[in-house]
Amino acid sequence: METMDDYKEELEASFRRIREGDILSGTVIDVSEEEVILDLKSYAQGVIRVEDLSSDPDFSVLDEIHKGDIIEATVVETDDGSGSIRLSRKEANEALAWDRLAQMLEDRTTVTVRVRESVNGGVVAYLEGIRAFIPVSQLALGYVEDTGEWVGRDVAVRVITVDKERSKLVLSGKAVAREAAEEERNRRISMLVPGSVREGTVESLMPYGAFIDLGDGLSGLVHVSQISERRIGKPSEVLKAGQKVKVKILRTDNNKISLSMKALAEEMVDTEGVEDLAAYTAKESTGTSLGSLLAGIRLDGE
Repeated sequence: METMDDYKEELEASFRRIREGDILSGTVIDVSEEEVILDLKSYAQGVIRVEDLSSDPDFSVLDEIHKGDIIEATVVETDDGSGSIRLSRKEANEALAWDRLAQMLEDRTTVTVRVRESVNGGVVAYLEGIRAFIPVSQLALGYVEDTGEWVGRDVAVRVITVDKERSKLVLSGKAVAREAAEEERNRRISMLVPGSVREGTVESLMPYGAFIDLGDGLSGLVHVSQISERRIGKPSEVLKAGQKVKVKILRTDNNKISLSMKALAEEMVDTEGVEDLAAYTAKESTGTSLGSLLAGIRLDGE
C-alpha cells in the first residue's frame, strides 16, 4: 500500500524554493523548433528557448534534443509570465563545461568535433558548447597548407589546454592521429616473421648502424655488427643511402625491427657449401660405381 514516504522526494522537490541562477536538472517532455519543455518535478515546468540551448552555430534542436533526455540548465526567471520557469542550458553549460573539459584533459579523452570555420593560424570547433581552437600545427600529422579545406570535416581530437579564466580551449588532432599511426605500425610489425628475408632500401646511416626502409611504413635497424662478415668501423664503409639490400628479420621485440645482412650472407655461404658437398659426393659416387664395373671386366691378353 502506497504511503507518503513513497512520494517524499517529489514532495520535497515541489516545495523547494527555486532562485534565479540555480542549476536544475529536468527530463525533456516536449521538443519543438522554438523551445524545449522540461519536467523538473517541481511546482512548474521548465522552458528553454532554442536560442538558450547552445552556443554552437550549427546546433539543431530537433536533431540533438529528444524526449527523455536529461538536461541541466540555469534558472533565468522563476516565472516567464505563463507560469513556467525559464531556463538556459547555454548558461549552465558554460558553468559546468569547464569542469568537464578539465576532466577530459586529465583523462586524455578522445572526442570527435566538426571543424566550423578557418581562422588565422588554425580552425575553430565547438566542444561541450565551448568555442575551441585547433592550431594548424595540431590539426594533422602532416603539413596542412589550406585550413579552409578542413571546414565541415569531423576530426578526432584531444584537449590540450583548458583555461577557464581566459575562456581558452585548445584541441589537438595531431596527438590522436600520431597514436593511431603508431598502433597501425605496431600491428604491421606484429605480422612480420622473424627469420624471413625482405628487400629494402638504405634509409639513413648512423655510427651504430643503418636504418632500412622495408616499405609499408616500416623501417628496421641493421646494427653495425650485423652489416658485414668482416669487421667494419662504420656502416658507410659498405653501404650508402638509397642502396637496395636484402636483410633477414632477427627480432621484433618492443615493436622494434632488428635486421641482419651478415646472417643472410652466412646462410648463403652455408647453402653453397652444402651444395658443393652434395655435388662432390655425387661425383665420387659416380666414379666409384664406374670403377667397380670396370674392375669386374677381364680384358683379352691378361
